[in-house]
Amino acid sequence: MTASTSITIATRESRLALWQAEHVQARLGRELGITATLLGMTTRGDQILDRTLSKVGGKGLFVKELETALAEGRAQLAVHSLKDVPMELPEGFTLAAVLEREDPRDAFVSNDYASLADLPEGAVVGSSSLRRVTQLLSLRPDLRVEPLRGNLDTRLRKLDEGGYHAIVLAAAGLKRLDLAHRVRAVFEVEQMLPCAGQGALGLEIRTDDGALAEALARLAHMPTQLACEAERAVSRALGGSCSLPLAAHARWQGATLCLDAALGHAELHTSPLLRAPAAADVTDVASARALGQQAAAQLREQGAGAYLPG
Repeated sequence: MTASTSITIATRESRLALWQAEHVQARLGRELGITATLLGMTTRGDQILDRTLSKVGGKGLFVKELETALAEGRAQLAVHSLKDVPMELPEGFTLAAVLEREDPRDAFVSNDYASLADLPEGAVVGSSSLRRVTQLLSLRPDLRVEPLRGNLDTRLRKLDEGGYHAIVLAAAGLKRLDLAHRVRAVFEVEQMLPCAGQGALGLEIRTDDGALAEALARLAHMPTQLACEAERAVSRALGGSCSLPLAAHARWQGATLCLDAALGHAELHTSPLLRAPAAADVTDVASARALGQQAAAQLREQGAGAYLPG
């Protein structure tokens, strides 16, 4: 691609999604000399707010309209929060790059309480993530975890209106929007394991756009990309979706990638969490995926089959 190349980026229209798209837009211009314009779109996931994602089609609801724009040539690139990207992309699409990860942890947000431990018995905590629900209840079985949908600003507004004693959000989004002051505490990964890809941005394109793929590869942060490949491989091996309370997070220790995975019961949220640590020297996508498959196999050995839907 040449310095005069111009492309269109498809993005959701929430404030966080636009921040992410503008961040990529700036990097394209600064580092690759590519001019980009934004195509804001509203997805089904943004429209359906009265039901949890697990009941209306899963995370793919946040990306389908953007992929349609790519397929029709109205956009050449879609920017996603990687945690919202299904483990299996439709034929004809690929993740060209994963950018360096922001804080992958979950954040405890409350106007009245400093931490999860400070909440009174029976307090109402907002989250529609089955992963968060199962881990919250493993830490505090007395809590009432109630559904909470909407973009980040909507969730904060619902907290401020008094609907919840506290809510749990991704720390990355709060930091990106200069809302870190709303964080009362951050869950260490030993307390609450993040979902695959949390905190990272994924750049999706058509598989036949080789020139763009080659250019975007220069933006990829390989330590993040390989870590996320391992995390996503756990979910892929277990058929992970929004209906599965699965967590996976990988951290580097030198050349060794240390992966932790956890699985809660899809319906009995107070069932014990299954945990599976795994580690390996990872140098490429194949070895990263093999590590994820190893962790998934450990979960199956612990009885994951009884935790899976259906």
